[in-house]
Amino acid sequence: MAIETIVEETEEMMMESFEAMERDFATYRTGKASTSLVENLMVSYYGAQTRLREIASISTPESRLIVIQPWDRNAISDIEKAIQTSNIGISPMNDGKIIRLPVPDLSEERRKTLTKQVRTRAEEAKVAIRNSRRQANDEIKKGEKNSDVTEDESRDLHDQVQKLTDDYSKQIDEATETKCAEILQV
Repeated sequence: MAIETIVEETEEMMMESFEAMERDFATYRTGKASTSLVENLMVSYYGAQTRLREIASISTPESRLIVIQPWDRNAISDIEKAIQTSNIGISPMNDGKIIRLPVPDLSEERRKTLTKQVRTRAEEAKVAIRNSRRQANDEIKKGEKNSDVTEDESRDLHDQVQKLTDDYSKQIDEATETKCAEILQV
């Protein structure tokens, strides 16, 4: 990282970590049908690992039903197998043309398990944020040691990086609480 762009690059890394966490949060089931539950499932399609959304149309015609219609009917058994081996906890119903995924109500135990998974994923995102901070601080110290930045500039850069860390940690906490409340809502 260049000293001039250290704050921007650090913010970019932190933003990527936060966005990855949010994408993962979308895959946690809340009791409502959502295409995000399955769209990123990897399907063995003609020997290649392919995302489900790339080989099928996915829709939610009802609040508790996901419908998957493959563009190639030969892929239906591969899609069904991928759903069964995933950990989404929904059994597919295959009629030869489309796959229906009836989304059952979540049990209290499953809700608690999902909230633990959400909190674990949030902690992983915070670790990534802190790693970005550490990397930036190391670069700033190196710049100060090489006389690329003054002591005052170094202190300012450290403060900016810490503010970014605090801001992203707060956003992670807010997103986590929102997702946990969504999961626990009956």
